[in-house]
Parts: sequence; structure tokens; C-alpha cells
Amino acid sequence: MDIRQITPTYAVSPQIAPDDCAAIADAGFKAIICNRPDMEITPDCQAAAIESAAKAAGLGFTVLPLTHQTMNAENVAAHRAAIDAAGGPVLAYCASGTRSSIAWSLGQAGDMASDDIIEATGKAGYDLRGLHPQLEMIAAQKS
Repeated sequence: MDIRQITPTYAVSPQIAPDDCAAIADAGFKAIICNRPDMEITPDCQAAAIESAAKAAGLGFTVLPLTHQTMNAENVAAHRAAIDAAGGPVLAYCASGTRSSIAWSLGQAGDMASDDIIEATGKAGYDLRGLHPQLEMIAAQKS
């Protein structure tokens, strides 16, 4: 596993396996968000397999597959709601962690300064500087 902390309560990762769920729980996470569509991976690591292992490890699990086409305001809000409802640290995963980082970033726009969002994801290895104008636009709409 390659868990990358964005904040003390939110981390992202590339694809995880069912066998990783016990270690994720042991690391203090309370929930997992799957941002990877099943069509991208083999059945052994699809959402149902991860969900079963996550629940066996005592973790909450949310399936919210994201693509370029589905990275919209409704799904960003659902992602934020899943984080807020988790009751503790959340690990979100996709193919590389980028989509999970983008969804978090868009969900924080207007609540955190855009530069702080970009800095947090950058420290985790995700260069989202190109997202800055969109973060600013969302923040302006929330004002």
C-alpha cells in the first residue's frame, strides 16, 4: 500500500486489495471510499471484494466511482459527505490517488484557501496546481 496523507483525517492511495483492509483499520482509519470504477480492474479488487474485507475489518465503506465525466458537483458533495460521516480518518483510493485527491480538493474549495489545498495535495505527491482556477471559482460561488 502507498497511503499518502493529505490531512490528519484524510489520506489517498492507489488501488488497494482486500488483504490491505485489516492493516488500514490497524492504522487508525475508520472508513474507506472507493473512487475507482469496477470496469477498470479485475474482479478480485472490485468494490464488492474490497467492501466485504473492509466491513470484516470494522471499516465503513462508500462506493463513489469517479471518472472525468462523473467528477461533478453532485459527486464532489457526496465525497465530502462520506468523509464528514465517517467519524474519523478516511482513506480514499482510485488508480493512483489522483481522482481521490481532486475530489477532496474540490470539496474543500471555499472552506480552505486554494493555496492551502494545493499545498496539502502537493506534499502528498499530487501536483494539482492546474486546479487552482476551478478552486477559486467554487470558492467565489460559495461566498
